[in-house]
Amino acid sequence: MFLETFKGWDVGKLEGSDRVDNIPTSKRPNIQTSKRPNAQTPKPPNLQTMHKVVIIDGCRTPFLRSGTDYMDLMSYQLGAFAIKGLLTKTGLDPELVDKVIMGNVISNIQTPNVAREAALTAGIPSKAPCHTVSQACISANRAIADGCLEIMAGQADIIIAGGVDHTSDTPIQFPRKMRKKLFQAQRLKTVGDNLKFLTSLRPTDFVPERPQVAEYTTNRVMGEDCDIMAARFQVSREEQDAFAVRSHQLADKAFEEGHLKEEITEVSLPPKFRSIQKDNGIRGDSTVEKVSKLRPAFDKKFGTLTAANSSFLTDGAAAVLIMSEAKAKELGFTPKAEVVDFVFTGQSLEQELLLGPAYAVSRLLKRQKVELKDIDVLEFHEAFAGQILSNLKALASDEFAQQNLERDKAVGAVDMDKFNLWGGSLSIGHPFGATGARIVTTTANRLKKEGGTYGLLAACAAGAHGHAMLLKRWG
Repeated sequence: MFLETFKGWDVGKLEGSDRVDNIPTSKRPNIQTSKRPNAQTPKPPNLQTMHKVVIIDGCRTPFLRSGTDYMDLMSYQLGAFAIKGLLTKTGLDPELVDKVIMGNVISNIQTPNVAREAALTAGIPSKAPCHTVSQACISANRAIADGCLEIMAGQADIIIAGGVDHTSDTPIQFPRKMRKKLFQAQRLKTVGDNLKFLTSLRPTDFVPERPQVAEYTTNRVMGEDCDIMAARFQVSREEQDAFAVRSHQLADKAFEEGHLKEEITEVSLPPKFRSIQKDNGIRGDSTVEKVSKLRPAFDKKFGTLTAANSSFLTDGAAAVLIMSEAKAKELGFTPKAEVVDFVFTGQSLEQELLLGPAYAVSRLLKRQKVELKDIDVLEFHEAFAGQILSNLKALASDEFAQQNLERDKAVGAVDMDKFNLWGGSLSIGHPFGATGARIVTTTANRLKKEGGTYGLLAACAAGAHGHAMLLKRWG
């Protein structure tokens, strides 16, 4: 209904009388803000009739703050580093790869199918088809899930799936008025036409539009939504700052102990081929006292989100090698984990933009008949400290479960001794299209190192989406 009503309109950028607020109520788009009717929980796939999917290993580039050492690269080059690193790490013959699937959010107009360019650059033969998917911050999760489905259905045996994003190379465009002029200029033929075009140009035509990470439907940036959600769930500024510091300190410890090093492939850049081997956003010396001095970043008066308790713009890529169980045995690979099940959810954009983990985790555990207390490793994407803590409170709330999750009681309280023990997106960084593959890799690695049985990962995403995946340690 929304797209039909406003087809061709750039709703988020309209001004004055054209804004949605000023459209008569009877003609406004029907944006649902109330709780939708309860839907039945989908049944889990019948794994007895499907090929079992296993995770062999994962690999990623160092995640760097945007505007730093990856400035001169393109997205596909970062993707190629991750794929090549994965091939080197596993010793897999590139000729055996059936397909490459990569997630991506900020697309470069020169490489819209970034999976193809990244794969070819990494040495994957051209006979292996490649495609790119986009679902905001869970794009890599979608890529991995799509790969799992193809293997389950017998369409492939060996797939490399992951994602990449490079916000340092975000395409910048002129205002719409200038774009129309440039389009019309392609048809100019005479000297007079060209002179008329040149005299029509104004200095303001050359001012580029500033990219904004805003929800198109609501025109709110994600931080604004998170401020509202944190207030709704009564998550204090102190709680958010403490969680952010925890993330940095745990990530720093995990790197020093070698856990994160094992996931990272070195990136060597010309002209002197300087070596990059570590994420540059981790601040091991973070303290609550330091971060508490920062001012709110979104709601300047009442907000509790700051630059310290929010994830930062990040460049990076990550890839995961998945196989059918039969092919892994045939080739002599020892998997790290088995993919048990996964779900994707959609929520209200007005009220539940970042609550995807609560919905997805509830649905996944219910249909697999697993309790939260049975999970040994928990890895959630940290978009904001307020987002994480709100979802944890939702999972532990009987009232939320009864009103929203079709449950009589809460999903359960999360044991923080199992939760994001190697840091998370707040400290390591969050390349939109790549984070999902990093989390899958970390979950599988933690299961192996800690000897747990089940690992649960979850993430929120723009568009009010959620994702959860259940892994089981191999062996």
